[in-house]
Parts: sequence; structure tokens; C-alpha cells
Amino acid sequence: MGTFTKILLSAACVAFLAARWTAPRFDAESLRGARVLVTGASTGIGEQMAYHYARFGAQVVITARRDKVAEECLRLGAQKALYVAADMASESDPDTVVDFALEHLGGLDYLVLNHIGPSPFSMWEGDVEHTRWLMKVNFLSYVQMAWRSLASLEQSKGSLVIVSSLLAKMPSPFVAPYASTKHALNGFFGSLYHELAMKKSNVSVSICTLGLIDTESAMDKVRGYTDVPPYPAPDAALNIIVTGATRQPELFYPWFTRALILSKDWFPSFTDYVIQNSYNYTP
Repeated sequence: MGTFTKILLSAACVAFLAARWTAPRFDAESLRGARVLVTGASTGIGEQMAYHYARFGAQVVITARRDKVAEECLRLGAQKALYVAADMASESDPDTVVDFALEHLGGLDYLVLNHIGPSPFSMWEGDVEHTRWLMKVNFLSYVQMAWRSLASLEQSKGSLVIVSSLLAKMPSPFVAPYASTKHALNGFFGSLYHELAMKKSNVSVSICTLGLIDTESAMDKVRGYTDVPPYPAPDAALNIIVTGATRQPELFYPWFTRALILSKDWFPSFTDYVIQNSYNYTP
């Protein structure tokens, strides 16, 4: 085992143990009856979060293309489960979704922002319009919904939960528009976290950094390009929920993503080499 690998593994173990040791305990009962809005819940991580919240007995509003996820939430034990369809690139739909949740739930305890727009997994060929559209869906709608819900979250001592990506901190090829939106999320909500803390706000902000997750859409994109192992969506979803419920400012899932980010800072040239050679690409 090389010196670099030893240092990286040691740093990762220390960070992991420190996080485990200092993390507050998760009380599943705290989510019984909680009023939750989860976006992007048709499939993937959002769908799995909706199911976990349902098992904990929460009241759930989801954005989805159809009602089958809401029906399953009721079957799993949700006190209430409703869905609303929305175009997150529109000027009005993000506000409409929050207003729908506030009206039908009587307020919000958790706003979990998870939705993303479709984006090709390919070299960027100058499609500025798509990048502009994706920024509206993946970033500006998050800002809009956070602001719309902030007064209710303040009253309930609630939580803003932002689903981000390792690509926000460690960009990779083939995802330039997508990575730019995640960078924007981290920058905005990282600043908002400090501002709310300085104002002694009741609202917590949790930014969740995820590696490759085995959702159908993600695996369809990377298949044939990389052999990086994915991690299970249900486990990622549960970790996001626990992070929000315990009001932790950050989540890194899987756990070693924190070490990967450190490697970018400590050994940039080596890390860039590894990233560029982790993909099957012939010019």
C-alpha cells in the first residue's frame, strides 16, 4: 500500500469516526406527524425518501408525475400523502408547490429539495440554452422554494434539506451543466446556513453530498463509461432523512466521499489524473 493511500485511508477513518462520535442521536419518533415536502419523488432517491418518511408516520407532500408513490406512502403508514405535478423551470410552479404543501399540511417541518432536470452525460458542445434551463430547474427553483417556505419553517423550528453531489466539490467530465448547478447550490445554501445562524434563526440547513447512487437514471448514463461502484438509493435516502432530522449541516454519502474531497485539496494533480482515467473515452 502506497504512502498516498495510507494517508488517505487514515484521514478518512479519522473523519468518519469523528463524525460518528459527535453526531446527535436520531429519534425516529420525532418524524411521526412531521409535515414534509419532498421534491423529485417520482423515482430514485426522492421516491425512497418518501417511503422512509411514510414508514416513520410523517405527513408527506411530494412532487411527482403520478400518484402511485403517494398511494404507496399511505400503504406504508404515512398519516397523509399527497402529490402535485410541477414544472420547476416555470416562474410560478415552485411557489405553487410550496403553497400547496402549506395549505394541505398546515405548515412545514421539513423542506427536502431533491429534484433535477434531465441532462446528457457527454462532452459539453456549447449548448448554453440547456445550461440556462438546467440552472433554473436545479438551482433557481431551490432558492425560490426555500424563500417561500422560510416563514413556516421558522415557526416550526424546521429544516431545509438540500440534496447535492460530490460533483459540486469535485467536478468530473461529461457533466459540466449539471456540476455547475450543484456548485451553485452549495454556494448559495452554504452562505444561507451562516446567515441564518448569525440571525439566531430556528431553521437548520443541511447540505447532502452524494456520490454515485444506483438510481435507474444515473446508471443508464454512466453505463459503459465507468466502473465506479454505485451505492444503494434506499440507504442514501435514509441518511439524508437522518441528517435533516438531527439538524446536521452536512452529509457525505458514502462516507469516503469526504476523503475524496480532501484528496482533491491535498493531491490535486494526482486526483485529476485519477478522475480523467476513471472513464472510458476515446477522442
